Amino acid sequence: MPRLRQIPRAEVDQGTGLRMYNLLFGDRDPVAEPGTATGTPGNWWTVFANSPDALHHACQGFGYYRSPKRKLDPVLRELGQTRVSWVLETQFGFSQHCKSLRGLDVSEERIAAIAHWQVADCYTENERAVLAYADCLAAQHGRTPDTVFEKLKTFLSDEEILEFTYITSLYIMHAVMNRALRLEYDDIEERIVEIAAPEGNGGVGRDFLDTGREPG
Repeated sequence: MPRLRQIPRAEVDQGTGLRMYNLLFGDRDPVAEPGTATGTPGNWWTVFANSPDALHHACQGFGYYRSPKRKLDPVLRELGQTRVSWVLETQFGFSQHCKSLRGLDVSEERIAAIAHWQVADCYTENERAVLAYADCLAAQHGRTPDTVFEKLKTFLSDEEILEFTYITSLYIMHAVMNRALRLEYDDIEERIVEIAAPEGNGGVGRDFLDTGREPG
C-alpha cells in the first residue's frame, strides 16, 4: 500500500482533483474501487490529491511536455523519460513510458534495448547522444561531459535541449517520489537486505573472509 493516505472521491478538491478523477476513474471512488484503463492501481492520483496544489502543479508538468508548442521530437522525449525510469528503478515510470514509446511506433527491439543502449545498434547516433545525456542527468546528477553536450548541440536547438533537460529531470523527480511513497508498481519491499549466514557461521564482528582457520 502507498505510504500516504489516499483521498476518496468524496474528499477530493473540486478543481484539478475531481477533473482527473472523472477522466481516469469515471464515477468510481478510486480508493474503494481502484484501477485505471491502462491497468495501473491509480494510487499516484489518490495520493497526490493530498495536496491539491501539488496535483495541479504535476498536471501542469504533464501538459507542458505534451503541448504542441514543444519543439522536441516526442520520440527523443520518451527515450529520455524511459531511460531515467530504468536507471532510477521505477517500475511504474518505466512501464508507462515503454507504452508511450510503443504509441509513437517505436519498435519492440528499440524499446527492449533501453536497458542496454550502450551496446545496442538499433539507435541512431543522435538517439544515442540523447540517451547518454539522460544517463548524465539521472546517474550522474547532471554532471555532463562537454563532449556529450557538444554532440547534442549539433542536432538540437538550445530550446530543444532545455525542453529535454526539464522534462527528463521532471521524471527523475517522479521516479524518486514513486519509490519513496511506494506508488503504483513501485509498492515493492526493499530487496537489498542482509542474507543471513548459515547457522553457527555468523559470528558477530567477524570478517566475511575470516574462516576461523589458520592460513596454510
